[in-house]
Amino acid sequence: MAGRIEGRLKELAIELPQAAAPVANYVPTVRSGDLLFVAGQICQWQGERRFLGKLGREISLEQGQQAARLCALNILAQAKAALGGDLDRVLRCVRLGAFINSTDDFTQQPQVANGASDLMVEVLGDAGRHARAAVGVNALPGGVAVEVEAVFEVR
Repeated sequence: MAGRIEGRLKELAIELPQAAAPVANYVPTVRSGDLLFVAGQICQWQGERRFLGKLGREISLEQGQQAARLCALNILAQAKAALGGDLDRVLRCVRLGAFINSTDDFTQQPQVANGASDLMVEVLGDAGRHARAAVGVNALPGGVAVEVEAVFEVR
């Protein structure tokens, strides 16, 4: 029987990608007590990097929001894998950290990060509301536009 969160994903017609394997010397998730830390996830779908470039140059605000949403889908995929396939074990999204590959004069990082934040609220409801940081950076792995990390409270 599908869980509540799986049902919500189906209702929203949202498909999660496969959880990506790490590309360097780290693990995708770490559980410490009731907290699940999800390593930064880039904007890729099934291993294919998408949204390459900088906000304020090659990537528009709307594309940046789509990139952040894609990062959040990858975060949920990692959480699902870490929790034995049961997203109902997520009690709440505690924090997101968004890194936006942007030009020096681009200042809409919070609006870009909303792509990830909005998805968490869509899927988790009030439990998706979280603390957040949205930071502009000079470069990200593979030239992607956005990377997002997360902390969840889990059972």
